[in-house]
Amino acid sequence: RDTQSYFGILLDDNNRKPLCRLWFNTKQKYIGLFDEAKTETRHPIDSIDDIFKFSEQLQSTPELYE
Repeated sequence: RDTQSYFGILLDDNNRKPLCRLWFNTKQKYIGLFDEAKTETRHPIDSIDDIFKFSEQLQSTPELYE
């Protein structure tokens, strides 16, 4: 879901189940990843391909909502 400041990727289109956020509106680009407490941690990325560096954490995030 696109917002004014970030693009949110949601599980089941539910804004209470965020998988990650992509922050592309500033000079420094970020990917925001969530932990068990739904606390977001932003990691700087240089290109869209850098997202693959976080594949393990992205694949484990849906398990937090089971």
